[in-house]
Amino acid sequence: MSPVLDAEAHASLRRVVLIVALLNLGYFGIEFAVALAIGSVSLFADSVDFLEDTSVNLLIWAAFGWSLKARSRVGMALAGILLVPALATLWAAWGKFQVPIPPAPIPLSMTALGAMLVNLACALMLTRYRSHRGSLTRAAFLSARNDVFANVAIMVAALVTTVHPSAWPDLIVGLGIMVVNADAAREVWTAARDEHRSAREATP
Repeated sequence: MSPVLDAEAHASLRRVVLIVALLNLGYFGIEFAVALAIGSVSLFADSVDFLEDTSVNLLIWAAFGWSLKARSRVGMALAGILLVPALATLWAAWGKFQVPIPPAPIPLSMTALGAMLVNLACALMLTRYRSHRGSLTRAAFLSARNDVFANVAIMVAALVTTVHPSAWPDLIVGLGIMVVNADAAREVWTAARDEHRSAREATP
């Protein structure tokens, strides 16, 4: 790739991650408000995930021009950030265990549908860059991709809750989101560690 094309690709990726960050920040507010209003563990976990995605993409946007070693260190930090939704989900799940009231299925499903559309748009924008800049963009792509699956699961939970009112479908999906984010954190950590090793080996 020529220097001009490389610079153009970097500029394009920078624009994309900034757009993705703003989309995630906007929907975080919507989903968090609905989650609190209807007492949904799965929406709560997913809303915190939107906030985490905002942080990831803003860090990617800011990290351009950094060395490979610096980017790998940020990638390791992002692996830790990916665990934040998991910890938030455990907190929300504990509260649901104490008061097992099922969330309202219609707001649950409609909010999850909106989240899925936002995440699908973000995943499609990031898919061409998922191997670009190593662990940083991998973190963003994995987050968006996993969130689409999570949103589908939330809608299924809403359907089950409509037929059989219970707090368990929402709670199970929320804990499932926690597991997915933990696995994404592991993948990002592995990619960042490999980058760090490459940077160390390249240092004379």
